[in-house]
Amino acid sequence: MPVSYRISDRLLCLMAALALAGAVPAALAQQQETPKRQTQKPPAKPAPKPPQAAAKPGKNEPSKTEALPPSQIGIGTLAQFAFMIDPQTSTVLLFKDADKPMHPSSMAKMMTIYIVFEEMAAGRLKPDTRFRVSERAYKMQGSRMFAELNSEVSVEDLIKGMIVLSGNDACVVIAEGLAGTEESFAERMNKKAKELGMTGSVFKNASGWPADGQMTTARDLALLAWHTINDFPKLYPYYSITNWTYNNIKQDNRNRLLKITPGTDGLKTGHTEEGGYGQTTSAVRDGRRLILVVNGLTSMAERAQETSRLMEWGYRDFSNTTILRAGDTVVDAPVWLGAQPTVPLVVARSVQITSPTGQAPQPRLVARFDGPLPAPIVKGTKLGTAALTLPDGRVMEYPLEAGADVPRQGVVGRVASLVRHYLFGWLS
Repeated sequence: MPVSYRISDRLLCLMAALALAGAVPAALAQQQETPKRQTQKPPAKPAPKPPQAAAKPGKNEPSKTEALPPSQIGIGTLAQFAFMIDPQTSTVLLFKDADKPMHPSSMAKMMTIYIVFEEMAAGRLKPDTRFRVSERAYKMQGSRMFAELNSEVSVEDLIKGMIVLSGNDACVVIAEGLAGTEESFAERMNKKAKELGMTGSVFKNASGWPADGQMTTARDLALLAWHTINDFPKLYPYYSITNWTYNNIKQDNRNRLLKITPGTDGLKTGHTEEGGYGQTTSAVRDGRRLILVVNGLTSMAERAQETSRLMEWGYRDFSNTTILRAGDTVVDAPVWLGAQPTVPLVVARSVQITSPTGQAPQPRLVARFDGPLPAPIVKGTKLGTAALTLPDGRVMEYPLEAGADVPRQGVVGRVASLVRHYLFGWLS
């Protein structure tokens, strides 16, 4: 795995002269080409081409997998729309019309729940906050939690009502409680969708009840799922509740994968006549998470079977390889006028890539910074980037930071360094 770096030679003379005056301006520490700041992000939008060669069906796949309707990336699927991603590496494993508009059905409730979680995380809502059940909420059709008219229901019960019972009535109670009307709440949903980067989604109500102009995409729902998991780790476990009783009526979570597919911990099912059966699913095994969205299936049984099959395929046919662990040194960068001649540049978090199981990935790693780096240097300071070129041509960037403190040389040391530079630097 080759490593390279750039050093700006023309900075040497200017820094030497300024050092004689007793300071190296901070401006000289800035890069000539400012590296992109890279933090862990939700799934980005890669070009619709396979990030790696599609894996062949394993021995547990149906014998006629090849005859299933094909996908643009990955294996064929009965779903009309499908999207699977490894969010830790931003690798798309399955893509089938994932950017085309589709009916969100009850998967729209994920946005309503996200906003509730946001309010709770900010302290503006508490689990025991109560909202009244209006006549509009009470008369909602479809899946319900069966809240009584004019009763007051706690936020915690409403969350369970939306997630476990897929209660349309619970969604209206929340919408009216937070925004006054469901229409106003839908405006808030759309604003939040834009903030999260859900460019293909338009919400008309809090429950996903069929409405003209209401739409989403499989990729958008995967993005929303990742934000929910990543932004609210303490609240996300609500999504893993398998059954719940309210008003003496016990109902099972419609997400059957919570019971049949190991590692599943969310998220939401949906169904409308226009859109068919769909589901947004996430699971984690041995620290590796996958997110899958399917829609346009013909029955609850087909939805459960196909979703489980695709998740098993994702875990079986692909694996993650750790290229660098948090704190690993990528390069020892030269330091100008420092008490030590170099400083280790390290990655703050682990760097992983996804590849077909059994293949040994051979990425190219390049460290980018402008050096020599002027002392003093404080440990943890961002000083550059590590660019990882994957076998499929994608480039992932990760921040590089100082792995140690490097104090500045004393006056005598600085003078000696400058003398050495002028005597040997100009002659080299």
